Amino acid sequence: MRVRVWGGTAALVLGGLLTAGYGGGKDTADESAGKAVSGGYPVSVTDCKGARTTFSAAPKRIVTSNASSLELLLRLGAGDGVIGTGFPPGKGTLPGDLDAKAQRVEVLSKSVIPKEKLLGSGADLYIDTFASMGSMGGGGMGDAPTEEEFKAAGIKHIYLKSTACAAQGKGPVTDLSAVEADVTSLGAVTGTRAKAAELVAGMRQKVDAARKAVRGTAESARPTYFFFDYDAGTKQPTVTCNRQIANAVITLAGARNVFADCDGDFKQVGWEDVIAKNPDWIQLGVRNRGSEAANAKAFDEAEQWLRSNPATKGLKAVREGHFVRVGSERTTIAGVENADTVEEIARALHPGKAG
Repeated sequence: MRVRVWGGTAALVLGGLLTAGYGGGKDTADESAGKAVSGGYPVSVTDCKGARTTFSAAPKRIVTSNASSLELLLRLGAGDGVIGTGFPPGKGTLPGDLDAKAQRVEVLSKSVIPKEKLLGSGADLYIDTFASMGSMGGGGMGDAPTEEEFKAAGIKHIYLKSTACAAQGKGPVTDLSAVEADVTSLGAVTGTRAKAAELVAGMRQKVDAARKAVRGTAESARPTYFFFDYDAGTKQPTVTCNRQIANAVITLAGARNVFADCDGDFKQVGWEDVIAKNPDWIQLGVRNRGSEAANAKAFDEAEQWLRSNPATKGLKAVREGHFVRVGSERTTIAGVENADTVEEIARALHPGKAG
């Protein structure tokens, strides 16, 4: 195992993150959360392979790879320490005052932050959402810096495991414990442990209520469900597989992801594959347009496309009008709002039982 340590030897290790999304379950996440609430610095976190990064104090200049880690930091109250981001959230994408705070963060790139720009950013921490570790060198997407280059630039490099490590998991992602563990980890690293515990408790309350509502419904009797990623293109659908956080959201809401037999996160298929699945429900997964009116228009467009396309208008969900209007980001990007999406899907599919 490689070990990366900056400042300090003894440390609180949030090792539960390593297994939380792949069978570690609530007990693993509980253990990490309890330690994080009671412990102080130094704090250690591990990457997808167990390599450890240790913090002797809270980072002061953070760069995030995309909107997922940025949003988590904002929700934790650690957003003032963020000096830049890649893949910024669109205006109006985040709720309430989080949106205004997100728009004030400098955009280092609208996609992957170029290597030279990241290393020269002056950051003391980079939070990586993308990494496909072992297959793309030492970092995440694109021409990423090596761990040696990060260290030479004085930048600690950690990962959101709920996204960066998901595709390498040993089994399907069926719960939100990896997201909870990321919240707990970032709370410990940034000194916002109490807020992290509050966020995790809120997520569990919503998910537990949804699961309780559908507990009496046998697995085989639960409706089949297709996440229609309208903005990914309609010529060839991109589907969410069993290592994507959307699979957990769908499962917890009391449904069966029709592409849960696909190992990985996303995959392109043909419309004949969707027709063969003939889902009971379809989620109109459009990306946030920045306003309720614009979102409503996008949902209408996605629904109309399904109703008018010869290949899809005969699907059971389309014929019966079984559409769920919940945006893509809240479903496919790991974050606190995954729990809200579980609640909303459960309410739509199991009326009178959930919510």
